[in-house]
Amino acid sequence: MEELETVLVDRLLLRRRRKRRRGGLFAVAIAIAVAAGYFGLTRHHASPPPPPPPPTPFRVIFPEGFTRAQMAERVGQVAKIANREGRGRVHLSAAGYLAASRNAVVPCVGTKKQANLEGFLFPATYDFLPATTNRQLVRAQIKAFCAVWVRLDLAYAHKKNLTAYDILRIASMIEREAAAPVERPLVAAVIYNRLHLRMPLGIDATLRYGLEIPPTQSILQSQLASATPYNTRRFAGLPPTPIANPGLPSIEAAAHPAHVNYLYYARKPGTNRQFFTASSAAFNQFLAANGYGAH
Repeated sequence: MEELETVLVDRLLLRRRRKRRRGGLFAVAIAIAVAAGYFGLTRHHASPPPPPPPPTPFRVIFPEGFTRAQMAERVGQVAKIANREGRGRVHLSAAGYLAASRNAVVPCVGTKKQANLEGFLFPATYDFLPATTNRQLVRAQIKAFCAVWVRLDLAYAHKKNLTAYDILRIASMIEREAAAPVERPLVAAVIYNRLHLRMPLGIDATLRYGLEIPPTQSILQSQLASATPYNTRRFAGLPPTPIANPGLPSIEAAAHPAHVNYLYYARKPGTNRQFFTASSAAFNQFLAANGYGAH
């Protein structure tokens, strides 16, 4: 009997040891599986490498009052500099810009192509990449122009029987004539008043534009008699097109001139300020006193 009990106890102890061994092996298997799953998930959800930084753009600056031709020249200069930096051959060029800016639709003005984009190429700073095309740059300038133009109040100008395009032509003349920002509305007033009285505007900047006379070169007497429609000394009214691409201050001045009766102005020697007057006699006296000669 005792031997039977001993055998039974031994078998019971053996079973317990086997269960503990199996349990330990099972726990180890679970631990291995969990570890494998963890590292697998870690590999699966690892963050991708950061993308390469965007390419550094080039930059072209168009000052207020630049003509389309001057902008094309500036594009050519910047393109040469960009190409020398060796970051890829740029698509912009002077000739390409001239071709792209010859005509295009200006959405805020109409759905038809503008035959001449002078005046619509908004002067500002523009970034570009090597792949940027001349047409894309021109579209960016037109978009910038429209962003300004749609906020403009033209009610006063319309009361004076001036069209939106008239305002743009006036703005371009203000841009070329007013050296001091505070005088833009005064130059605008002179233009408005002369148009109202059907007087020739007599603005030499328009003649320079029509005959391509550099600002550093004097206008010859023979050129003053030119038959170009941009000769506002000889022909009354506005020039056929804008003579430059004006910035926002000149556009606003063209739409909102000063309420003064001035008809004449001339640059005060040695300054960037103008002498304004409504009197022909006072104007001629100023010209004579400052070596300009009679008007």
